[in-house]
Amino acid sequence: MIEVKHLTKYYADRCAVEDLNFSVQKGQIVGLLGVNGAGKSTTMNMLTGCLAPSEGQILIEGFDIIENPLQARRQIGYLPEIPTLYQDMKVKEYLMFIAQLRKLGKAEQTTEVEAAAKQAGVDEVMHRLIRNLSKGYRQRVGLAAALVGHPPFLILDEPTVGLDPKQMIEMRSLIRELGKEHTVLLSSHILSEVSAVCDHILILSNGKLAAQGTPEELQQQMQGKSRLSVTVLGNAQKAEQTIREIPQIEQVSLCEIKKDCTAFVVEMPADVGLKAQLCSKLVYADCPVVNMQETKLSLEEIFLELTEQPQSVLPMQEEEPQHEQPQQDGQQEENNEGDL
Repeated sequence: MIEVKHLTKYYADRCAVEDLNFSVQKGQIVGLLGVNGAGKSTTMNMLTGCLAPSEGQILIEGFDIIENPLQARRQIGYLPEIPTLYQDMKVKEYLMFIAQLRKLGKAEQTTEVEAAAKQAGVDEVMHRLIRNLSKGYRQRVGLAAALVGHPPFLILDEPTVGLDPKQMIEMRSLIRELGKEHTVLLSSHILSEVSAVCDHILILSNGKLAAQGTPEELQQQMQGKSRLSVTVLGNAQKAEQTIREIPQIEQVSLCEIKKDCTAFVVEMPADVGLKAQLCSKLVYADCPVVNMQETKLSLEEIFLELTEQPQSVLPMQEEEPQHEQPQQDGQQEENNEGDL
């Protein structure tokens, strides 16, 4: 398993990640979710040993990533947001190079490379130059490199970034398949991506862990709030003023005005007594309720609720932006043949 204890990272005097505590159990597909600048990539870089934490501890299968870096890294296959690929190598040459870096025996190298290539879906392009592959295939080559040596843990940083919708669907399907043999931790700011493939979610906000659990558990955590669709008769302004007079009401939004009735969306604590009080006050104000319906918060709304920050607060840039390796003069234009 992966254990993270009090993980903190400062860039000069700016805190990018603050006191993170979580664990990833074997067999899970865990999503690290947060808006841009929430601290996802910084966290991933620390988990893989690419970046030293300012404070805290990371244990990979019991090996401390700082004290026993070689043993810890052997447990991990890492796909960064922008894979570091040698453009002038053929796919097979590059994967063999990765196998040598992982210090696999000569007898194992070919077997492991072929298995990783097949698993990532690049076995049919092994003799093509990486620079001539589409974006989707280059992403798969990076994934194949992470799979060489069959590490028990896969850490994927924004694995679908830059892919078209068809490629994204195929990559998600591939990640689900990988989850049958590997423990997967992936980061994303795309909620649909995380909810589609992950069985456990960690939500980061401003470098802190705002919530964690399964999608169902996160919804249950937020059910202390109730969202009501309330339709009333009578004067719209009087009805809205009456609703706002109840101190526990958190938010009132005018939804629709018709000839004889007005619809509001009301957010309040989940309390049956408050609903009865709301109805009673509206009747007393000559604005009787003709319809009241409760709706559950969606996962998207929960995410926005947990990660919302003031407009004046700009998200922190986690680190210096990464760039792909510069292309050589005369390099061919990208060949999209064989796209994912």
